[in-house]
Amino acid sequence: MIHQDTIVALATPSGAGAIAVIRLSGKDAILLADSCFKSVKSNKSLSKQKTHTIHLGHIIDGERTIDEVLVSVFKNPNSYTGEDVVEVSCHGSNYIQQEIIQLFLRKGCRMATAGEFTLRAFLNAKLDLSQAEAVADLISSDNEASHQIAMQQMRGGFSSEIAKLREELLNFASLIELELDFAEEDVEFADRSQFKDLVERIRFVLKRLIDSFAVGNVIKNGIPVAIVGEPNVGKSTLLNALLNEERAIVSEIAGTTRDTIEDEISIGGIGFRFIDTAGIRETKDVVESIGIKRTFEKIDQAQVVIYLFDASDFKSSSSTFKVEIEKIKNKYPQKPLLIIANKIDKLSEEDKSKLDVTLSAVERSHFISLSAKHKIGVDTLQEKLLSFVNTGALRNNDTIVTNSRHYDSLLKAFEEIDKVKQGLESGLSGDLLAIDIRQALYHFGEITGEITNDDLLGNIFANFCIGK
Repeated sequence: MIHQDTIVALATPSGAGAIAVIRLSGKDAILLADSCFKSVKSNKSLSKQKTHTIHLGHIIDGERTIDEVLVSVFKNPNSYTGEDVVEVSCHGSNYIQQEIIQLFLRKGCRMATAGEFTLRAFLNAKLDLSQAEAVADLISSDNEASHQIAMQQMRGGFSSEIAKLREELLNFASLIELELDFAEEDVEFADRSQFKDLVERIRFVLKRLIDSFAVGNVIKNGIPVAIVGEPNVGKSTLLNALLNEERAIVSEIAGTTRDTIEDEISIGGIGFRFIDTAGIRETKDVVESIGIKRTFEKIDQAQVVIYLFDASDFKSSSSTFKVEIEKIKNKYPQKPLLIIANKIDKLSEEDKSKLDVTLSAVERSHFISLSAKHKIGVDTLQEKLLSFVNTGALRNNDTIVTNSRHYDSLLKAFEEIDKVKQGLESGLSGDLLAIDIRQALYHFGEITGEITNDDLLGNIFANFCIGK
């Protein structure tokens, strides 16, 4: 892939604002910007200015002044893309933005494609592929944990760990390949005991990285939590209390929620996506029946299920909610289930004690009583939800895998390293060991970008925003 032309794009979000930033990159970026720029204080040329400097002036189109701007100059190779880069900070009018971009297009630029600035940074070895992908994760991060992981990966924490393992494996692979050139002499250049130790160490690191994906995936995408129960037990009120806003309609009329309502909040830096579902009951209402069907679909998709019941009515409904709880537990034995007694403010102390006795010991370990209406016990619920996420690796600043492409390559690399381990244990010849080692190296290279193709790059950078 050869990119020698000069590209331009809006680097800030589209729409009117206080300021907007228009970015150019390419061998003619500074010359093109210079042809449209007139300095306020002197007739200075941008191409003669030092790198990483900012200049006040006007963008002009012939005799017409479009806007007063600040122009930042970054000369290659010390720029984000590794090319000459110019960033024009103008006033945030939609009209001004488009006039400046159209002017640069007429001067010889072309519009950048999605993620093309970061793609050029990768092609010019300013970032490896995993770091480039972390840029997109950083932009889309919406909670503390996902931001922390993206920052760590963009700084090269993940790729440096993979690169170190790949380099060590490559050194041994070279020695084994050398043995093949002296096959008739029957010599060993690669110490097999040291090689076994290396393979075990690589397996340990790969296993840790693979296991971290379970945590990384939920941190990146948020944890879906389904709120289920009979009609009118306070599911929508609980959703509103968690979100701290009137997101769902609350009514005394049973069956008000006829479709799922979703929204996301951050608890302890982790994103949780709460799903308010239609109340589960026997009904002849066609629309409500569809809503109840969707409730069970959302339970399938959720990673945590909250079963809510009306504490003030537990005497008459205890058998009903126990049946529903058993159904969910039997169908999803591995899925965390929280049992919540709502409207606890309506109970006397004596009734609260009776409620606690009614629940089994297993249920009590995942039981919370609260009042969603008065927001009593909501903090306890948030703490319980957070306990379902293993944030130990996050707290220890360990490398956490969040990218499914990286996860797939790690699994394949682990499979090949396992073959190398088995080959060493069975005394396999060097030429056969070399085949599996090459495959493992290939999958390591896929992660950092030493091995890539145009289709892969196209798929990755198509998910970026234009201007980054």
